Amino acid sequence: MPDERFLAVADADELWDGEMESYHVGDREILLVRLDGQYHAYDGVCPHQDTPLVEGRLEGGSLICSAHEWEFDAATGLGINPAGACLKRYEVLLSSGRVFVSRTATAASRAPG
Repeated sequence: MPDERFLAVADADELWDGEMESYHVGDREILLVRLDGQYHAYDGVCPHQDTPLVEGRLEGGSLICSAHEWEFDAATGLGINPAGACLKRYEVLLSSGRVFVSRTATAASRAPG
């Protein structure tokens, strides 16, 4: 069982591969994405105009916002179009059949160079 830095948000079998769902955690909306058998968690709103990302679509490895088609890498949170935009990420752990996300976000960032 993860420590107090993590919160349970879903059962591990709640999402199929290639699906996403939004969860309210305290006063935050968290978007949980299952891609290639791995879970990824992000702030649930687009950094452009706070549009809920769950209203967008998941195409292959891309998460696309419904408002203005901003596109993000669903596995990293890095911006694809525009490249400079990034999603806030939450660390994800699986334990005892549950998906846990960290209470604090980190910004996705590109490696230097």
